[in-house]
Amino acid sequence: MILPMQKVAILVRDKVQNEALEKLREIGVIHLEKRDPSSDSLAKALESKAKADSAIAMMQPYKPAKQKSAPEAAVRQGRRSSDHRLEPYSLDALDAASRPMLVDLLVKLGKERKALQDRDIFLGRERSRIEPWGEWDPEALKELSASWKHIYLYELTSEAFAAIPEDTKYFKMDSTKAAVRLVVLEKEIPGAAVFPVPEKSISGIDSERADIKAKLEDLEEKLQGLSNRGAVLKNEVVQIQSEVDFQTAKAAMEKVGGVPDELGFSYLTGFVPKEDLGRLKRASAEYGWALLADEPGAEDMVPTKLKNNKFASLLYPITDFLEMVPGYREVDISIWFLIFFVIFFGMIFGDAAYGLMLLGVAIGGIIKTAKKGVPAGFKLLLLLSISNIIWGVATCTWFGVDIQYLPQFLKDISFSLISEAKSPEATVSQNLQIFCFSLALIQLTIAHVGGIGRNIKSLKVFAEIGSLAMLWGMYVLILWLVVSNPLVREFPFHPALIAYGDVIFRAGLYLLAGGFALNFVFANYEGSVLKSILSSVKNIITVVLGITNVFSDIMSYIRLWAVGLAGASIAATINTMAGPMLGSFLVFAGVILLVAGHGLNLVLNVLSVLVHGVRLNTLEFSGHVGLTWSGTAYKPFSQTVKK
Repeated sequence: MILPMQKVAILVRDKVQNEALEKLREIGVIHLEKRDPSSDSLAKALESKAKADSAIAMMQPYKPAKQKSAPEAAVRQGRRSSDHRLEPYSLDALDAASRPMLVDLLVKLGKERKALQDRDIFLGRERSRIEPWGEWDPEALKELSASWKHIYLYELTSEAFAAIPEDTKYFKMDSTKAAVRLVVLEKEIPGAAVFPVPEKSISGIDSERADIKAKLEDLEEKLQGLSNRGAVLKNEVVQIQSEVDFQTAKAAMEKVGGVPDELGFSYLTGFVPKEDLGRLKRASAEYGWALLADEPGAEDMVPTKLKNNKFASLLYPITDFLEMVPGYREVDISIWFLIFFVIFFGMIFGDAAYGLMLLGVAIGGIIKTAKKGVPAGFKLLLLLSISNIIWGVATCTWFGVDIQYLPQFLKDISFSLISEAKSPEATVSQNLQIFCFSLALIQLTIAHVGGIGRNIKSLKVFAEIGSLAMLWGMYVLILWLVVSNPLVREFPFHPALIAYGDVIFRAGLYLLAGGFALNFVFANYEGSVLKSILSSVKNIITVVLGITNVFSDIMSYIRLWAVGLAGASIAATINTMAGPMLGSFLVFAGVILLVAGHGLNLVLNVLSVLVHGVRLNTLEFSGHVGLTWSGTAYKPFSQTVKK
C-alpha cells in the first residue's frame, strides 16, 4: 500500500535554524523536497564523505586478522618498534585516534600505494623498451656526451639504416632482423624518430622495482593491520553522511524576503506521511515553528512510502536492489509481484536438488542471524527455495540427471502432466507451454480486474473490460492453436478442445472483436465519449497494435519454459561430460567438472531470474496495470549517527 503524503512548509527564525534542523532530524518524518543546494559547509562535508568512501573501498579486500596470542603479539609489537617505517602508522597509537585521523591515514596510504604502483608500471614498460639494447651504464653515455655536442639513439629498420646519409657518425650497438640500433653523434638522421634516452640501466630499473616491491609489501602489511578498524571506519562514514544530510537541509532552506536581517526567517519544504503529520504539528507548536500542510500538487515530485504486511515486505530486497519504486500516484503491486516472482523462480531454476542447496543456505543464514534479527533476504530465499523444490519434484528434475537413473520413488512423486518420468517428452513440453500461457492469463487478468476496480465510477471502466475481453480472446486462440496439436493427448481439456474447436475459435474471435470495440471507444475517456473516439481515430495505428501487444505479452511467458529447459539442458550436458570420468582414473577431474559446471549453472539461473522473472512483472504485468516504476523512495531527514 502506498501511504498518502502531505506537502509541508516549515518557517523558522534564522537564529534558531540549526536547533530547528536538529529537532527535525530527531523527529525523522520529513522528506526534503529535491533541490540542488550549495554552501561551503556542504562542499566540505561532501569532500569528507568522498574521502571516507575512498577509505572504505580501499579496505574492502582486507579481512580483519584473527586475534594474536600474547607471545605472538609481543613478538609482532617488538618487530614494529624495531622497524622505523611502521612508527607513523602504529596500530596502538590509532586506538585513541579519532575517526577522521583514520580516514586521512587510509587516504594517505592509498595515495602512496597508487604512486608506487604507477611507478612500477612505468618502470616495467621502460625495461621492456630498453631491454633489446642490453645492459649499459647511463654514466658512460654522459661521459660520451662530454666529448660530443649531441648524442642521439635510433632504432631503424634495415632499409632505413641503408638510407642514412654517408656523413653520419655513429656506433652500431646491435643489429637484428627486426631493427638496427645506433648511437649517432653530432646531428640527427633526417626523417628518423629519435629513441628516447633511458634514465636508468636495466640493473638500475630492477633495483628500483625491487625497492618498490618491498615498499608495497610494507604498505599491504600496514593496511592489513588496519583491517580490524572497519567498525570505526563505518561509524565515521555514518557520522559524515549525517553531516552531509544536515548541511544539505540547511543549504536548502530559503530566506524570506522583505524582512530585516535581525528578524530574518527561513523556510524549507518537503513531504510527510499523513499518519506522521501529527508528530510534526506537535513539534511545531512546542518549538514555535510556523507549519503549513496541504495536499501535494500535480506537478510535485512526491516520494513513495510503502507499507505492507510481513509477507509482501519480503519483496523489498529485490526492489531495493534494483532500485524500483512505484510512482506516488501509481499502484502498489508488491503482493502480486512477490507471488508470481516466487512461481517464476521455481520454474526457471526448475531443479529440486538446486532448491535443496538454496534451502540449506537459507536455513543456515536464518539460524546464524536469529538472535540479531533475520534479514528479509534469507526469508525470501527460504520461500524461493521451497518453490524451486516443489517445481523440481513435480517435474522430476534432480541435478539434471537422466530419468532412467533416478530412484523410482522420485518418479512416483512427480506430477504426470509435466513429468517426463510419467508422460512422453512431447506431451510434457506442450503441457508446460499451456501452463505458461495460463499463468500469463491469470496474472494479466489480475491486472485488469484491479483496473476495473479503480475505474468503477468512470466510463473508462469499459476500456478495462474491453482489455480483459481481448486478453481472454487472445488466450483462447493461442490455446486452441497449441492444444489442437494431436500430440497433446494427456492435457485434461484436450478432448473438449478438439471436439468443440470451431466453437472455441469463434468465441475467441468474438471476445477479441468486442474487447477491441470497447477499448476503441473508452480507452481515452476523460469526460467525453466523442473526444475519446476521436483520440482513438487519431492514434488508430497504436490502437490496432494493441491487439498485437496482447498476443506478444501472453507469448512472452513462454520464456519460463524455454529458460528452464535451457538450464536443465546445461545440467544434463555437464553430467554427460563428467559421467565417464567418474568411472576412471579421472574421477577427481570429474568431480571438479561437476562442482564447477553446476555452480556456473546456478549463477546463470540467478541471472535468468533477474532478467526474465523480474521482466515479466515489471514489463508485461506492470504494463497492463499501468505502472511505470517512476517513483522516488521516501527517505526522511533523520538521525543516523550511532551514539
